[in-house]
Parts: sequence; structure tokens; C-alpha cells
Amino acid sequence: MSNIGWVGVGVMGRSMCAHLLAAGHTVRVHTRTRAAAESLLAAGAQWCDRPGDVARDSEFVFSIVGYPEDVRSVYLAPGGILDQAAPGTVIVDMTTSEPSLAEELYATAQSRGVFSLDAPVSGGDLGARNASLAIMVGGDEEAFDRTQPLFEKMGQNIRLMGGPGAGQHTKMCNQILIAGTMIGVVESLLYAVRSGLEVDAVIDVIGSGAAGSWSINNLGRRIAKDDFDPGFFVKHFVKDMGIALAEARKMRIALPGLALVEQLYIGAMSQGLENRGTQALFLALKSMNGMH
Repeated sequence: MSNIGWVGVGVMGRSMCAHLLAAGHTVRVHTRTRAAAESLLAAGAQWCDRPGDVARDSEFVFSIVGYPEDVRSVYLAPGGILDQAAPGTVIVDMTTSEPSLAEELYATAQSRGVFSLDAPVSGGDLGARNASLAIMVGGDEEAFDRTQPLFEKMGQNIRLMGGPGAGQHTKMCNQILIAGTMIGVVESLLYAVRSGLEVDAVIDVIGSGAAGSWSINNLGRRIAKDDFDPGFFVKHFVKDMGIALAEARKMRIALPGLALVEQLYIGAMSQGLENRGTQALFLALKSMNGMH
């Protein structure tokens, strides 16, 4: 059993941390609002008042927070995780963040004798609850091998993709593909609604053929039920698309499909949908077409 520090217990982080607790590990936890961690504290986690405190006596420290600036604050602020982590500790940022920040964390950690992995995930709230996440990792093989038994408590498809930042670059590939898929999902189902078809019946057919995808078979079902609760927030998806477009500019590649979908999601945010799930793009396009 390991001593683990954990920062961030949002839609996904709470379930991921709970799996480590259930496996018998000792977990220290911090999140912005203590009430969000109550179920973990009731299951035996220990509360820490500050992010850096979770690193004390911890062999592994995991984080899954909202934005790159949150990652920077949690790890690099005075008294933060890297100030408190002992040499030999493995830090694992599972936030979808900037590849360049992952590289900076790695370099800073290395200068202090600490191992660093960037390990963003895919699978949403359902994957987090079912411990079936895809986990894409960047960093050193030694740190990855040490951490893999813990990753296996949270996910099923776990792969070291390369050096520092490689996990984040892989997640950008994931988000670019999801962005294109989501516009297809919502336009397809909008067409189904307008033509008078029963949405679940449409998904039954097209979800099992060449058009089948995780998004149509999972998020499409939520749209059919008028369920727009977040498995993944619109505002966080907009953040991810912005990172991908910025990285694409650095590499001098044009991603016009991604740019279009980003604009549509920004439009969804302007309609007050930023705290809904990514499937809420359906509501934005429904409004755009005068459908109520």
C-alpha cells in the first residue's frame, strides 16, 4: 500500500480518488471546497487545508484540476506540491493541460529529485466511475512503471506515449477527434428530431454501423433523455480546444474543423451553457435553428 496525495475532486477526480481509497491506499486530499470531498473523507481520506500539504510523506501525488493556471498554482506556487515533495516522489498531473507546462513541471521536478508524469485521461464521468478510463502518459519509463499499478485502479487502456508532454499531446489528438465527432452527433440528432424520428431508435441503428462512436452511443443517449448534466464541462472543453489550436499554430498546421467547433462551443457558452455537459452543444444548435 502507498501513501498518496490527491488534489482535485470534481466530476472525474472524486471517483478516481475513491478507487485508490477502496484499494486500501492511504490518501491525503485537498480540493477548493471541502464539502466536495466529504464522501472521500467519510471513506477514510485525510483532509489537507492546502494543496502542498498533500505531498508531505506521500510517495505519489496526483492532481486533476480545471485549468493550466490551476496546475501551475498547485505545483509551483510557494508552499505548493513541489516545495513539499521529498526526493523520489512521483507527481502525476492528470489535468488536460498545456504540453509546455508538462515539460516545465518535469524540469522543475527533476531539479529537485522528483519524478513527474503528465497523464491526462479520456472517458468522462462514466469512465471515471467504472475505472475504465484511457490514460495517456508522458514522462520517464521508471516513473511510469512505478505508477502503473495505481493507474490500473483508475483505467484500462494505459500507455506511456513518450517523454514529458507526450501525454498532453496525445490528449490533444483525443480532443480534436471528439470535437469533430460531437458536431456530427448533435447535427445528426437535430436532423432526427426535426424529421420526426424517435431519437433512441435512430441511435440504435446508426450507433451500430459505420457511424458508430462512443459519443453517439453515450452522449447521444443523454441528449435523447434531455440530460445535459456534465460528464465533461463545456467550459473545460473550450479550454482544451484552445490549447490544441495554440499547439497547432506552433506546429504551423491548419485545423479548420477544430476552429469551427471551438466557435460553436464559445457560442454555447454565450448562451449560458458553460457548466453543462459537452452534449449541450445540441441545445445551442437547436436554439440557432429556432427549435424550442
